[in-house]
Amino acid sequence: MFAVYAARFDAEQPLNGLELGERPAPQQRERWSTITVRAASLNQHDLWSLRGVGLRQESLPMILGCDAAGVDEQGNEVVLHSVIGQSGHGVGPDEGRSILTERYQGTFAEQVTVPAWNVLPKPKELSFEEAACLPTAWLTAYRMLFTNAGVRPGDSVLVQGAGGGVATAAIVLAKAAGLRVYATSRDAAKRERALGLGAHAVFEPGARLPQRVDAVIETVGAATWSHSVKSLRPGGTLVTAGATSGINPESMELNRIFFLEMKVVGSTMGSKEEFQSLLNFCALTGVRPVIDSVLPLDRARDGFEALLKGDVFGKIVLTA
Repeated sequence: MFAVYAARFDAEQPLNGLELGERPAPQQRERWSTITVRAASLNQHDLWSLRGVGLRQESLPMILGCDAAGVDEQGNEVVLHSVIGQSGHGVGPDEGRSILTERYQGTFAEQVTVPAWNVLPKPKELSFEEAACLPTAWLTAYRMLFTNAGVRPGDSVLVQGAGGGVATAAIVLAKAAGLRVYATSRDAAKRERALGLGAHAVFEPGARLPQRVDAVIETVGAATWSHSVKSLRPGGTLVTAGATSGINPESMELNRIFFLEMKVVGSTMGSKEEFQSLLNFCALTGVRPVIDSVLPLDRARDGFEALLKGDVFGKIVLTA
């Protein structure tokens, strides 16, 4: 079957390890389900895999892709929860949590096999392309906002780095949930588009906000960390789920954090229950993922190049 896979690692030039071509079709496994992929979406995780982060040399070649929507063996339209081993379903009870492409072949292929527990019905209101955007970036944003930040309608939130998959998801979800949304970006065009998604106001990174916020959604890391802490109200919550600009900020702002009793919470992906809630939320409210572009699987390299350059607003979707 045709697939997009990591053949080798290159920490500096990750696309040097990207290959497109034939790979073996997935083998049947007890309590696993084979899905014919209709759409899959790119994530920063795919670039990290090509750099060799979270993936072992002996696992190569590895088909990339965490997210997908498609059709199961019975013809049902489904979407995949990409966290494997979290529950023990379909794997040994002692297997630790991973996501697709860390231990198991991914979704950038004509077919993928996952534990049957990880397969959820696709809401009829969502297209395959829309559903394929949700399992990683949108689920991450959902958990950051509603589980770990614990925001409520009427609260205020700052989303750093508008344009990325998690950030755009956070803006849309926060607006739909009745929050006041502020967003930042270095790019004026992305700030304008963030307003179109529902942000109440947008700013250049580091700018002073009209008010201190109840929560900050932080995926940028070193470049915005100090601004995130300074923008938070006393007792507020900063939720971090990434560090695309680096993991070592010049100042951790520890004096502000402890003196103003702020909370700093790490967040990764989300549970199957949270994913089902996200699917229901989108189906009921009309909220839809922000899609930057849709490309056929054989043009995956174009999508990877755009993601690597940061020339993306929302999600890049690959269709099989």
